Amino acid sequence: MAVCSLFNCFTFYTFYQRHTIVCLYFCTKVNNMNYSIYAESTPNPEVMKFVANRMLVDKSIEITKAEQAQDISIAKALFNFPFVKSLYLSSNFISIAKTENVQWDNIAMQLRIFIADHLNEEGLKNYTEHIAEEEIITEKVEATTEKIDFTDKEKAIIDLLNEYIKPAVEADGGAITFNSYKGDVVTVNLKGACSGCPSSTSTLKGGIESLLNQKIDPNIVVRANEE
Repeated sequence: MAVCSLFNCFTFYTFYQRHTIVCLYFCTKVNNMNYSIYAESTPNPEVMKFVANRMLVDKSIEITKAEQAQDISIAKALFNFPFVKSLYLSSNFISIAKTENVQWDNIAMQLRIFIADHLNEEGLKNYTEHIAEEEIITEKVEATTEKIDFTDKEKAIIDLLNEYIKPAVEADGGAITFNSYKGDVVTVNLKGACSGCPSSTSTLKGGIESLLNQKIDPNIVVRANEE
């Protein structure tokens, strides 16, 4: 009986030890998980938005090829996937445009896990902290508000875009920014999920153009920058 009791005690102790180790390992892993990611569809069927529970960048940036990644490690890593066409990073999300030969059902989970693992391995950081505003690269170098003396009407248009349009389109994983105002034509840049989106025309006409007609000038026409 004594031997049996001793054996049972040893078995329990061994079981407890092993599970304590497992528990400690699991808790350590949980504590290292600074980021969690969820995927969200957008109005653009070719773009999906991957949202983090923390801020990722302090500047919005569109990256259409790996060479533009500017030492943004998560962007460089994502371009290693052959189906990643372009990226748009802003605040706490990454919008990914895919190639047409794959379906989101086959890659969304893979990308979500990959992004979460990459971010957690690197720890908390601002991925655009090292990039000056004027260094942000797009297919065409765009002028920023710091470089141009805008007219009062142009400033009013920019303010309206930032106040009314920016929050709505960012929620869909994209961005619409001011490009130019010539004659009665306002030209805007479409980025992220907004670029190539089937519903972008209705957004430009029914949303932005209608807003600017009411607030600025009833003759304004809004067009997308095609360059």
